[in-house]
Amino acid sequence: MQRWSKRALLAYLFVGTAALATMLSYAIFSHKAADASTAPDHAELSDTWIFGAAPFVLLLLAIAVLPLLRSTAHWWESNPHRYAVSMTAALLAVLYGICNDGISVAAVRLEHAVLLEYIPFIVLLLSLFVVAGSIRIQTPLRGTPLHNALILAIGTLIASFFGTTGAAMILIRPLLASNAHRTQRAHTIVFFIFLVCNCGGTLLPIGDPPLFMGYLKGVPFFWTLSLWKEWMVVSLIVLAVYFALDFFLSRKEIAPSNTQTAPTPFRIEGSSNFLLLLGILAAVILVDPSRDIPGTTFRPFLYMRELLMLAILGVSLRCTHKSVRDANQFSWSAIVEVAAIFIGVFVSMQVPLEVLRWSGPTLGLTHASHFFWTTGFLSSMLDNAPTYLVFLEVAKTIPADATHTMVPLTEGFVREDLLTAVSLGAVFMGALTYIGNGPNFMVRSIAEASGTRMPSFFSYAFWACVVLIPAFLCASFLIPSLKP
Repeated sequence: MQRWSKRALLAYLFVGTAALATMLSYAIFSHKAADASTAPDHAELSDTWIFGAAPFVLLLLAIAVLPLLRSTAHWWESNPHRYAVSMTAALLAVLYGICNDGISVAAVRLEHAVLLEYIPFIVLLLSLFVVAGSIRIQTPLRGTPLHNALILAIGTLIASFFGTTGAAMILIRPLLASNAHRTQRAHTIVFFIFLVCNCGGTLLPIGDPPLFMGYLKGVPFFWTLSLWKEWMVVSLIVLAVYFALDFFLSRKEIAPSNTQTAPTPFRIEGSSNFLLLLGILAAVILVDPSRDIPGTTFRPFLYMRELLMLAILGVSLRCTHKSVRDANQFSWSAIVEVAAIFIGVFVSMQVPLEVLRWSGPTLGLTHASHFFWTTGFLSSMLDNAPTYLVFLEVAKTIPADATHTMVPLTEGFVREDLLTAVSLGAVFMGALTYIGNGPNFMVRSIAEASGTRMPSFFSYAFWACVVLIPAFLCASFLIPSLKP
């Protein structure tokens, strides 16, 4: 029976993947080659949209519930099983599109979700995951509240420059190593996700995918530096809460024995990968299929950016000694888990996103605080990059007056206060759930592989709401543009 179940699973994975690949082929050859500068047109919003949104809702429930049930917890730990659930949601979403809107519209949705969103998303995460994971940092830090807060602060500072994924992969293993003796360490990883994987990537477009999408839409590259006050206020509040909590919990733990070996000296191995990280970031910034490479008249072809990042990944694998990754306990499992789950997320969320596009202008959003909270909460349930784009378009429809500063985009203008709200909502509240931002899942997977028992989907969301919502409220009252 077990052998038959394994064979049945493999057969289902093969047939399901083949079905999605067939639809993609139909989209490519019957529609037109995907254009990275524009999203394909969709059919008008149908009255049956609730059935189209059901696969996405069911996938979220599966991610949240299956790890909690005794009968399915072990089953869910397998990446092929995760992929089977994720692919089922994707197939149901495609089937809804075929039945409701026709095969052409369903194929265009799949083309947009996979070719224009998922592939760039997963290639960027994969490249940062491998290159940053090939950097080994040894420190004498011993997991005290001050040491942990220092690592979180450094990660928050560098996340805008190396990307949240890059910063997370560089620092998560030193953090885990320094806290290996702590009995209570899951809260440290949770705050690491809050700060390094999300809030830290606020200051530059390369820091977080939503801001990068805004840059591609014409938001000036250095405009995000104007968000430094909000970034600083939220980061300091969350860091202070963490220090107080970790100080309290550390008082209840037994201190490490004084007979232990001498502290490990500070050491970095695989340091050449820092240059490769800069290469990835340069590719992200400079190579955009929708515009010429700066200083030239050459326009990159589709996926040139992704091919460059994969080439840099190959250089890292080739030039970094295997012993560095072995010492890091490097494993492909975390990125495979993200890839398996997010293919279903990207495909099945297309109908909910269409609902937002159609109903967004009628939602009554007029004030910056409306955009901040609405964009934020939806970013925590949907991927924050497409949610950002939806509400950026909605913000462009809000008229301005003499009291509002306007920011020029590639097409049109947007009020600066609304752009601020949309940007902060997408970046900050991607931390509210594990699926709000890709690095959240990877860090959780790496922590669990190291023996740290992480909170469940709902427990993590509870932690996030208790800590982050008050911090966001404080920022809303301290920063004039976000006041209710």
